[in-house]
Amino acid sequence: MRRTDDVYVVGCGMHPFGRDESVTGMDMAERAIREALADAGVAWEDIGYAAGGSDVSGKPDTLVGRLGLTGVPFVNVQNGCATGASTVLTVANALRAGEASLGLAVGFDKHERGAFHVSAARYGLGDWYAETGMMLTTQFFALKTRRYLYEHGISERALAMVAARAFRNGSHHPLAWRRKPLTEQEILDSAEVSPPLTQYMFCSPGQGSAALVLALGDRAFDLCERPVRLASLAFRTRRFGSFEVFSPWLPPGPHRSPSVDAAEAVFRTAGLRPADVQVAQLQDTDSGSELIHLAETGLCGHGEQEALLAAGDTDAAGRIPINTDGGCLAGGEPVGASGLRQFHEVVRQLQGRAPGLQVPGAPRVGFTHVYGAPGISACSVLTV
Repeated sequence: MRRTDDVYVVGCGMHPFGRDESVTGMDMAERAIREALADAGVAWEDIGYAAGGSDVSGKPDTLVGRLGLTGVPFVNVQNGCATGASTVLTVANALRAGEASLGLAVGFDKHERGAFHVSAARYGLGDWYAETGMMLTTQFFALKTRRYLYEHGISERALAMVAARAFRNGSHHPLAWRRKPLTEQEILDSAEVSPPLTQYMFCSPGQGSAALVLALGDRAFDLCERPVRLASLAFRTRRFGSFEVFSPWLPPGPHRSPSVDAAEAVFRTAGLRPADVQVAQLQDTDSGSELIHLAETGLCGHGEQEALLAAGDTDAAGRIPINTDGGCLAGGEPVGASGLRQFHEVVRQLQGRAPGLQVPGAPRVGFTHVYGAPGISACSVLTV
């Protein structure tokens, strides 16, 4: 039975990820928005509420100058890697509060080549922390991965399995950046960046945009043949003692990641279990992070990841299809757009119209997960 306060995705659009020096970040955002509007069969003038996010490429609300000066409420969001999910949460809450019956979420970024430029002061840290090299995220994630592999008896080949599957999936996806398959051995033999992680086990800062049109209640079914319900979306920050990026300490006892808290909350609210998920997107800024997030979100137990990968269970035709579009490893990470890319892929999978590999068996439950500095996570459950 439908509830009048249910929120649905009725349209989605995406500018290809990668590098395109012929366009600006704003150009990418405009394209993604116009595609999402066309997909929903609505005009910009029909949108009653909007939210947008970008880390470095401009103020999203200025897009109204391109789309139309309609007076629409437009909220700017900047929330690290969780920016995209935060825009969806902002719009969904506004629709449920009665602000409008139709809303739009957009994210975009156009990062320079090379590592992210990050200020220690911006995260409440002293210069000493940057001087240790730990503001370079490759260092942090490598240390976290090394510890996790040791604690749970996982080999470094599992890291290559994650990356090989990502590039394999990306090779089939027209909107992915990296579309050349690589073998596990090629990945293991690539340049060592921060042991145990090699060059092809990391994603790259990238460029791109994605957008969603959201509708409230029965309006969704007037617009879309197969709307996708936002069954639940949860956002959490770090607890005391958690070991997170740009959080420079580790307690001697056990700790809980914000990903654990966000995942538990989202499944509880949706009335579903991780075992119900039929297609999932996990934050994979590096291979080790995906391994960790598989267990933290409840999709498998700690230490089970290598067997799942070896059995093909995380492939598109497997038991728990993960990052069917290639994830961040194949798509890169334009920070403002990355979370919305996840929604774009899961929505298309649940509607049976994936641009790349389609999960067989008409999946009905999807899941998204993002994680970022300084220890934040957002998860969603989507259903048809």
